[in-house]
Amino acid sequence: MKGRRIVLDHIGHREAAALMVDGQLDDLLIEEGDAPRPGAIYRAICDRPLKGQGGMMVRLPEGGTGFLRQGKGLRPGQPLLTQVTGIAEDGKAVPLTDRVLFKSRYAIVTPGAPGLNVSRRIAEEEERARLRILAEEGMEGAPEGFGLILRSVCEGASEDDIVEDIAAMRALAEAVHEDADGTEPEALTEGDGPHLLAWRDWSADDVVTEPGGFEREGVLDQVEALKSARVATGEGSIFVEPTRALVAIDVNTGGDTTPAAALKANLAAARALPRALRLRGLGGQVVVDFAPMSKAHRKQLEQSLRASFRNDPVETSLVGWSQMGLFELQRKRERPGLVRLLGRL
Repeated sequence: MKGRRIVLDHIGHREAAALMVDGQLDDLLIEEGDAPRPGAIYRAICDRPLKGQGGMMVRLPEGGTGFLRQGKGLRPGQPLLTQVTGIAEDGKAVPLTDRVLFKSRYAIVTPGAPGLNVSRRIAEEEERARLRILAEEGMEGAPEGFGLILRSVCEGASEDDIVEDIAAMRALAEAVHEDADGTEPEALTEGDGPHLLAWRDWSADDVVTEPGGFEREGVLDQVEALKSARVATGEGSIFVEPTRALVAIDVNTGGDTTPAAALKANLAAARALPRALRLRGLGGQVVVDFAPMSKAHRKQLEQSLRASFRNDPVETSLVGWSQMGLFELQRKRERPGLVRLLGRL
C-alpha cells in the first residue's frame, strides 16, 4: 500500500505504535514496561559527585538512582528538576539532564532557555510571521526565563491547535516548576507512551486505531523478521549484531564479484543503517565493518552516511574511521532493544 500509515496497537500487553511507509515498517515504538520513560520529569535529590567525571549521582523515587552528566556547582542533598534522556542498561543508573523540555506536537516550552523561536525548516516569511505572533500571544506573561520553540509541523496548521498546544505545555511547565522544591525525590510527569509519541512526532495520511491493526497491516510479520541479524540491502546485505559493549555491523557484497561491488554494497548499507538500527532500538557505540574498498571512496561513503542519518529521529554522531579501517558511530540510547523486549513478552 502506497503512502504513510500509522498503526496504534499492542504487542502482548505492551502499548506499541508502527509507522508504515509504502507497506514497509519504517519506525516502531514499544512500551518497555516498568523502566522510566524518556522524557519523564523527576524532582531528584543530589547524592554524590563522581570525581574525575564531572557528573552527579542522584536519588530518584522508589529507591532509584540516576546519573546527571553535568554536576558542576551541585551539592549533595540539593533538589533539582531532571528529565530522563534515554534507556538505562541493566544494572546502570537512569541517564538524566537538568535541561528540562516540555514537548508536544506543535510546541516545545523551554524553561531556562528564554526566547521565542520558529523552526528553521519553515522558510516562508509570511508563515513565520504568523507563527511568531502566535508564540508572542501564547507566552505573554510567562514566568521569567521561559522560552518557546514552534516545531516545523506548525506550518499550515490551525491557529486553534497551535494555541491550544502552547497553552497546555506552558501550564504543565509552570505546574512542574512549582513542585521543584522538596526534600524527597518525586515523579512529576511520567513521559509519553508510544501512542502519544506517534501523535507527537509522526505524520501520516491515515491512522489505524482499531484493535488487531498490527496483524491486519502486516506489522507483526515484519517485527518477527527483525529478530534476524541479516538485513537485505538490494546490493548485498548487512548483519546487525548487538553485544553488551557495542553494536557490530558487517557488510557483505553477496555474489557480486565485479570491481564496483564493494562500493555499491557499502553505499546500500549506508542507506539501510538508520532504519536497521532504529527498528531494533539499538544505540550506544556502533562499529561498522564495511566491505574492503579503496580509501579514495571513503569520502563518498561518508557523504552517503551523513545524508542517511540527517533525518533519523535518533541523535547519531558519525565519529569516523579507526586505524583498523572500521567506521565508528555513537548513537543515543533512547529506545529499548527490540530483541530484549520481545523476549519478555
